[in-house]
Amino acid sequence: MALPVLLVPMVAAQAAPQEIPEPTFGQEDTQPEQPILEPPGTETAPEDVDPGVIDGRRRPGYTPPLPERVTQNNEGAVRAPPPEAFPTDQVPIPDRWRLIETLGVVKERWFDPYHQNTLKGDRPLDPKKVKWLPIKGDDWFFGLNLISDTVLEPRTFPIPVGVQTTERPGSIDVFGKDASLVFSQTFILGLGLTKGNTAFKPPAVEYRVALAFNYNYVNVPEKRVLFVEPSKPSHRSDHFVGVQEAFIDYHLRNTSDRYDFDSVRVGIQPFQADFRGFLFNDNQLGIRFFGNRDNNRVQYNLAAFWRLEKDTNSGLNSVVQRPRDDFLFVANIYRQDFLIPALTSQFTVAYNRNREAGRVEVDDNGFPVRPALLGTLKGRDYDVVYLGYNADGRIGRINLTASAYGALGQDRNSFFTDRKADIRAFFGAAELSYDKDWMRFRLSGLYATGDGDPYDNKETGFDAVFENPIFAGADTSYWIRQTIPFAGGGRVIGVNGRNGILNSLRSSKEQGQSNFNNPGAVLVGAGADFDLTPEFRLSTNANHLWFENTATLQTLRNEGSIPRDIGWDLSAAAIWRPKATQNIVARLSAAALVPGKGFRDLFDNAEGNRNYYSVLANIIVSY
Repeated sequence: MALPVLLVPMVAAQAAPQEIPEPTFGQEDTQPEQPILEPPGTETAPEDVDPGVIDGRRRPGYTPPLPERVTQNNEGAVRAPPPEAFPTDQVPIPDRWRLIETLGVVKERWFDPYHQNTLKGDRPLDPKKVKWLPIKGDDWFFGLNLISDTVLEPRTFPIPVGVQTTERPGSIDVFGKDASLVFSQTFILGLGLTKGNTAFKPPAVEYRVALAFNYNYVNVPEKRVLFVEPSKPSHRSDHFVGVQEAFIDYHLRNTSDRYDFDSVRVGIQPFQADFRGFLFNDNQLGIRFFGNRDNNRVQYNLAAFWRLEKDTNSGLNSVVQRPRDDFLFVANIYRQDFLIPALTSQFTVAYNRNREAGRVEVDDNGFPVRPALLGTLKGRDYDVVYLGYNADGRIGRINLTASAYGALGQDRNSFFTDRKADIRAFFGAAELSYDKDWMRFRLSGLYATGDGDPYDNKETGFDAVFENPIFAGADTSYWIRQTIPFAGGGRVIGVNGRNGILNSLRSSKEQGQSNFNNPGAVLVGAGADFDLTPEFRLSTNANHLWFENTATLQTLRNEGSIPRDIGWDLSAAAIWRPKATQNIVARLSAAALVPGKGFRDLFDNAEGNRNYYSVLANIIVSY
């Protein structure tokens, strides 16, 4: 057998090499017995010597006892080893934030939102320091949110001349000057108290309250635009405090060891029925059961909402008024990688039950909003079921968002006929985008059916419950941002709603009722986003809009024909985030409407302007 090589000191390098006798086979070994050389690391240590460590050195070839084997009973998941696998001479640290503060890496300051801060839930509360809070245990976290939202918005849109009086005596035109100015300042205070380490599992319980204070100022060039009384001025300042969130979120159970769960949330809470907010996107009073399954690949919602009244001028929730007789019930389910990988599919069923025919509602400025002052001016009840499919994800390199809804139900009193009418309306929208380095290119399309015959006891104009769409430029777009009054066809009626894309002929998106006797909408658009730097983005949009059917407009305006073409909506926005976070966001956008034949047929102005514009300057600061 091969013998080990022996290493000798350098001072013995001149010694004569020792001869190793050749082995003999089949003969009696007459050579003196040689000592057997053991492989290194197999020698038996004296009993009084630590076999593992000698004076701080590890003995060569020594293998210490290993911890118990970690068994994996949850294939596919990454699990931490059991406590037995950790050395017993190390002391665990309660949380990493106190460790880095002790080492001097971070020093907490209550006013600093960019680093670790107890006020924004980075570390648990010490119950001894907040004895006034009804909490027990060491896993309660406090979250404070402060938001300042400032809006300055000069714009032009068709403004009718007041019936009784005008700012310019002698004006005989139907439409007067069109320039106006809006300033709005909103402060939001949010407070949250959460139990449980939410990094890997849902919170055990969460309490949350959010209050919003709004101050707004509006200046328009004509009387009776802001107030119903002609004696009041054509400018207005107002303020309001709204309750935007006030809910309790309770964790019912975990359904798997990967923290699939069921929870319930009760109170005023945010809810968005689909990916882009086409059907319902609001903060409302309700109860919601929600959770997930299959490692979060499946998510579900079961919700019921009792809609609150809104303040007229701020759009905030008013809890000092009786809630509306308007209820929304929603059930939806999300499934990741459904139909194709990387695409999340959502199926929605929603039921809107409205019983406001017997109530007359007048807004804070004196204008009737329910019932809408259209047709026979009578109140309405209606029941509508929405069936929808929504998708969000990608197909290869193409990003895709799509929505499709059918609205089926009954209007108890159509304002054209004073009879029952069946509701049969449909909606579809899609956006495709392609990313190339720091650029994204978008194509958008939307189709909402309009009512082709107001007197056939069938309403086919699609309308939502409370839309807030993030689509085709969102509130950068002129048509989505501005409300166009339907002068001459109804009193205090808008063709469209502010921050809405549907031409629903409602008195108000916030306080009015859904209306399925409307001209519908068609949109085709293109846009591009350019991330010029990590802090600066330039976004552009070009949309062309049409009415889907102008039969209702012709009836209400007593006109023989009205073209469908609304015109071109062109917009651009510059967005700057100086800290490359969402704590400070500044946006400056401009939009223009180049009217088509249908818009020019409906509206005119005293100065003969063909185009309308809007500018939006917005600064959001968050803590």
